[in-house]
Amino acid sequence: MKLGLTIFLWGLLLSAYAQTAWQGFELDSVRSEVDAKWQPFYYWKAKKQDQPLVVVLHTWSGDYTQTNNSLAERTKAKDWNYIHPNFRGPNNHPEACGSELAITDIDQSIDWALENLAVNSDSVFVIGASGGGYATLVTFMKSRHRIRGFHAYVPISDLAAWYEESLVRTPRYAQDVLGCTASEDSVLNESEAKRRSPLYWETPWEKRKDATLHLYTGVHDGYTGSVPITHSINFYNKVLRDAGVKDTTKLVDDQTTIRLLTRQKGTESDQFIGNRKVHLFKKWKNVSLTIFEGGHEMLEDIALEML
Repeated sequence: MKLGLTIFLWGLLLSAYAQTAWQGFELDSVRSEVDAKWQPFYYWKAKKQDQPLVVVLHTWSGDYTQTNNSLAERTKAKDWNYIHPNFRGPNNHPEACGSELAITDIDQSIDWALENLAVNSDSVFVIGASGGGYATLVTFMKSRHRIRGFHAYVPISDLAAWYEESLVRTPRYAQDVLGCTASEDSVLNESEAKRRSPLYWETPWEKRKDATLHLYTGVHDGYTGSVPITHSINFYNKVLRDAGVKDTTKLVDDQTTIRLLTRQKGTESDQFIGNRKVHLFKKWKNVSLTIFEGGHEMLEDIALEML
């Protein structure tokens, strides 16, 4: 009885904290067209008409109440539209983690925003970091919407690889992947992990020909953070190969990848992103990869300026 009361009181406290942190933002929800479960979200409606919509996707262990990013206030200050959807909450169970349910939740939140906010439908942007970066790649691959730009910071692209990497770096994430993939006896269901991994999906180039995809990762991630830079590098190479790119100079070669992994630096460059040195920048048409001086992070001070 005491334990139940404690949990209830903690729930009230966390709810009150979230409401305080999201002060000035509105709360609403959409009912899933798949299983009829309600998925809440916080949003900001621009005061002017025809403003951009910024869809910020929560991190791996977060949900719609997540408050440890400044993009909400920065978007509000620009008087742009903002939405922070729930898509089955933390990635530790099969309903989350790149599932059809989660994809539908994100799409329905965008549907709601287009119908209810002052959105310029040609200026819809999706952005996320870490697990939110993973969700951004999922949305790039699977969303039914025409979206102008996708910005994925330090994303996970291969859950099977990340499981193995997390066993020694952050074991709780390895356990989460087991939970996502309905794995039994602590043995990864590798086929299910790959089924939920954007790295193994076919890039929908016909649908995304007018969209931009930008990948950003800190060169020290995987050492000081939880997601090695190979997740971004491999995904960048993958989408170019799916597009039929034959010019190998547009890809990140193995020698460059090894140098970045072992020395944690690239070739000498005078490029910067914000005040961060750029160790590698690759671009092909509407797809880019930026490896910057930093770790497992989003560059929140300039993220909106990069849209």
